[in-house]
Amino acid sequence: MDQRRTGEECEEAKGGRPGAMTDENLDTVDLLVDQVYGGSRNGNSSDDPLPKLLNVDNGAGFRHLGQRPEVKTLKLLVLKTSFSDVNWPDALNSENGTFVYYGDNRIPGDLHQTPRQGNLMLRNLFDEAHQRQQSPTFPPILLFGNTGVYRDVRFIGLAVPGAAGMGADDDLVAVWRTSGDGVRFQNYKATFTILDVPVVSRAWVKDIQAGKAICSIHAPKPWLDWVGGRKFTPLKSAPVSVIRSKQQQRPQTPELAAYAQLIYEFYKEDSYAFERCAMELARLFMPAIQTWEITRPWRDGGRDALGTYRIGHGAGAIDVDFAMEAKCYGMNNAVGIKPLSRLISRLRHRQFGILVTTSYLDLQAYQELVQDAHPVVVISSSGDIATKLKERFGSLDNVRIWLQKI
Repeated sequence: MDQRRTGEECEEAKGGRPGAMTDENLDTVDLLVDQVYGGSRNGNSSDDPLPKLLNVDNGAGFRHLGQRPEVKTLKLLVLKTSFSDVNWPDALNSENGTFVYYGDNRIPGDLHQTPRQGNLMLRNLFDEAHQRQQSPTFPPILLFGNTGVYRDVRFIGLAVPGAAGMGADDDLVAVWRTSGDGVRFQNYKATFTILDVPVVSRAWVKDIQAGKAICSIHAPKPWLDWVGGRKFTPLKSAPVSVIRSKQQQRPQTPELAAYAQLIYEFYKEDSYAFERCAMELARLFMPAIQTWEITRPWRDGGRDALGTYRIGHGAGAIDVDFAMEAKCYGMNNAVGIKPLSRLISRLRHRQFGILVTTSYLDLQAYQELVQDAHPVVVISSSGDIATKLKERFGSLDNVRIWLQKI
């Protein structure tokens, strides 16, 4: 019998959902990017598929084979994210192949003194990665995410510490948070690269478990290239369509909708005040914005703000002018062709536009924007604003504090 049965067969055998691999032979299957792996349906920790899949324990986010926390004694590291903790918003960027993962410290004190030594392992992994030389031993890092169905997990990919263009001061940073009783503490924010390895073979997994990850003939080349020369080969996934539908622009979950709704409620009675917020939102997405000013409401000329965006670094950099239009609309009230055309018509030569809205861009307007290749950046309510706010500030309370400061 084929041990990797179809999703429908697994559904019938285990009561799982279609597409989830839930057969009893998880210890024999390959790991496929975005494949779902499910366990039993007992409603307790025994449902966790990772012990069967990789011979790791059924603990929290950090799982390992070998002796922790030293790099040289670790055979394998498995990181699992829930994607649901608003204070620690782990995030996958499919377009550039990076993954942001937060450590396991949740209380005041030494950020390295955690029960599972997760932050200590992160520090050691990134310290080794920054050596920029071949590692005689290095544990493969496998990322998984919860699906929300029992304890099923989705394989995110084979990861390595850091990313192209990021240095030792950027890829692993200690961020501050405040506990429920108002005490400040630190935790790690780590950036990984998902390598262009669509399948992690079971043959390599067995060699990893035997402590032969690097010398295995089954080791994937992108991973060996990184281990041997710190070469990043990310798994990039371009969007299928650049014309985003209403559903693609709006919040995908009630949790994300709360972030977009918070912005709207805060500014719905004062659209002029929202223009300053819109500029701050634009700066979150486009940190290279250099100078900017809000135009006077009675003399804006179809532009709510003007500014410059820097391209390049140092003496060789250039500044490009931009104009911004801000629309504080309810999530069911689309931005149509008229305000978009108003912005486009005011753009001068070699100037680009930024449209920021708490709603979404109407389909016809989006089609015109893309088909005519107008140089306008669209920042809309959900896939953009809500996700960025959750990633940057965590909780809704932190967002409120940020809005009050604006």
